[in-house]
Amino acid sequence: MRISVKVKARAKIEKIEGDKDNGLIVSVKARPEKGKANLAVGRAVAAHFGVSPARIKVVSGSTSKNKILEIK
Repeated sequence: MRISVKVKARAKIEKIEGDKDNGLIVSVKARPEKGKANLAVGRAVAAHFGVSPARIKVVSGSTSKNKILEIK
């Protein structure tokens, strides 16, 4: 399954919200440097869907706020 994600890095509160365009808005505390925010997004989405973080893969947008994630 692939999902569209908009990332808000360096947020005060980590949360996941639904978006009107069938995607998710993921707020994480991690900084967007050296892949830290991507790892935090992967952990948050994995917890949201109840899967292991190893099953989450960034398909596109690894350096962008808008990403497409694949859940295996």
